[in-house]
Amino acid sequence: MVEEWCVPEHGAEFVAAMEDVLAVYERPYDPARPVVCLDESSRQLVGEFREGLPARPGSPGKRDYQYVRNGVADVFMAFEPLANTRRAIPARRRGREEFARVVRHICDETRPGAERAVPVTDDPDTHGTASPCAAFPPEEARRLADRPGIHLAPRHGSWLDMAETGIGVLMGHGLPARVPDYDTFCRLREAWEDDRDARGGGVDWQFTNADARVKLKQLYPKITA
Repeated sequence: MVEEWCVPEHGAEFVAAMEDVLAVYERPYDPARPVVCLDESSRQLVGEFREGLPARPGSPGKRDYQYVRNGVADVFMAFEPLANTRRAIPARRRGREEFARVVRHICDETRPGAERAVPVTDDPDTHGTASPCAAFPPEEARRLADRPGIHLAPRHGSWLDMAETGIGVLMGHGLPARVPDYDTFCRLREAWEDDRDARGGGVDWQFTNADARVKLKQLYPKITA
């Protein structure tokens, strides 16, 4: 049984946001306007309560089930689906300021020659165009707000953000069950990023607006003549 709060919102607002994101994905590659999917996740940092026992012939390694809490680390995934590159950008906490710094990183370091980055993301409360104002002086905030053209996935539509897949791979397979501290977290995510780029793992996105109008027609408002 699906609870009501998990069901996508019906109506024009959901459909408009979904079609906007899908239309962005149908654009051909343009290095002057690169599409960058953004998502974020966090990982609790836990250290060992006491030193484990190494593996021996006929006996696997052992570690204590208790652990030491060392806070939380956040990571932003900036994934360019058409260029097939990703950047896993660490942060010590989640907030508008951190998102604004990620936007600046994309604009000034990852794609400094681009005329305008085109981010696709979710969570309008944190990832909106107001975020630069929370992190930088007015002049810098205005510069950053002018450069990216942010496209927001609808609520209950985070599956439209391709970076969600990449961050799931990082959290599920790129990091061990226990990461003891922030510095280790940063080293591991960098190693994962390099390996993933070298392997060329990408996303073969096939879902279009034409598909949505057929497969998700129940989400569209009913228009009567």
